[in-house]
Amino acid sequence: MQNNGQASKNIRLAGIVEESIVDGDGLRFTIFVQGCPHKCIGCHNPHTHDFDAGKDYEVGELCEKIFSNPLLSGVTFSGGEPFCQPKSLIAIAQKAKEKGLNIWCYTGYTQEEILKNAKTDSDIAELLNLIDVLVDGPFIEEQKDLTLKFRGSKNQRIIQL
Repeated sequence: MQNNGQASKNIRLAGIVEESIVDGDGLRFTIFVQGCPHKCIGCHNPHTHDFDAGKDYEVGELCEKIFSNPLLSGVTFSGGEPFCQPKSLIAIAQKAKEKGLNIWCYTGYTQEEILKNAKTDSDIAELLNLIDVLVDGPFIEEQKDLTLKFRGSKNQRIIQL
């Protein structure tokens, strides 16, 4: 699991969706982090794979944008791979939780892999502790199923944490 150790002041993103109804329950602010080691064949967001692409955002400004919408029920971390930028996402998740918002996170890692890495990486452990719903597992093109709610392939799980 690649953790870039980036300070929580900035985050590298592929983009944001300010109002999404497809990235978890309710109306959500979705953050697409830049950089992904999985590079799943058939990925819905292949432009997020390159760690050097995307744009830097200031975490405080991003939070202001999130909290300016009183209709949001939560924030979703997607990607790219969120667990490659845990420090920045911890800062966002902490502020979101203070505002009563829930956190969904999409990851190409399985929950078991994340738990194993959390034993030696306190940032990964802290981010995992802030997540309410984890959608885990790599996208597997052979298991693609467009009828699944909130996920792309049958191997992916929606886990209430």
